[in-house]
Amino acid sequence: MTIHVFIDGAAGTTGIEIHDRLASRNEFELIVLGNAERKSETARRDALHTADIAILCLPDDAAREAVALAEGSDTRIIDASSAHRVADGWTYGFPELVGRDAVANAARVSNPGCYPTGFLALVAPLVRAGLLPADWPYTFNAVSGYSGGGKALIERFEASPEIAFRAYGLGMGHKHLPEMQKYAGLVHAPVFSPSVIPAMRGMVGDVPLPLQAMGAKSNPAELQGCLAAAYEDTPFITVHPLADAPTELLLERDAQPWDGLELWVFADTDASQVRLVARLDNLGKGASGAAVQSLNLMCGLPETAGLRLA
Repeated sequence: MTIHVFIDGAAGTTGIEIHDRLASRNEFELIVLGNAERKSETARRDALHTADIAILCLPDDAAREAVALAEGSDTRIIDASSAHRVADGWTYGFPELVGRDAVANAARVSNPGCYPTGFLALVAPLVRAGLLPADWPYTFNAVSGYSGGGKALIERFEASPEIAFRAYGLGMGHKHLPEMQKYAGLVHAPVFSPSVIPAMRGMVGDVPLPLQAMGAKSNPAELQGCLAAAYEDTPFITVHPLADAPTELLLERDAQPWDGLELWVFADTDASQVRLVARLDNLGKGASGAAVQSLNLMCGLPETAGLRLA
């Protein structure tokens, strides 16, 4: 049976990448609106009601409007905005953390943010296992390709090619913090330091842990072992052995799309300090790839179908 999918916001970066992952797949028939129809509330409502699954690639307010337009239909929704990530009635679209069945059976799925994907993949299993305290004031330092900053930041970066590094979110209170705190099970929201570089895609996130100062009862080998066990049954997440820790991590300026996620535990010689590090494609597992992974599960299809993991 053909599954009808409507990408609302298909002209944006995330929508374009989702379309690219679905266009050659015969399981799906994409409902496509012309330029004029995309601005028509009636055309969008019709598309939302016709679709089996709608994927919202919209700003937060527009995503809320789309959900309202879909009311009265049986259409299932994947929302790639941050509008519903901690909302009641929505399933967080991180199958490795919330469970594949939860996503597969959900009517409303909220796609994780790109930065939270790295943070949560590192921290959530360790807090759940009791290896890290829930009440520690964690920090998360992360750098992303400039596509991770949204349309306005993309425009600023492309208009200023001389800029090599741009720190943002300096006013604190970043919109990603609620999901980072909730799904990691933390008492306090982390201090979050996002930045972007002149590469379109790619992301590295770092959670520093002063284990000795924390009074933590775990050691680097236990942290790495817990992460490896948490993700042993997923092809999307690779937890590297301690012995394979590189001396540097790179982001390539012209990287190709990728839907995986790599995790490392770096430790000093006396194991008193650790850095948990994640590397991913902010447009892959951090956005479009995650949406397609959820779509596959919701449709009863192979989880990795149409995704790039090599």
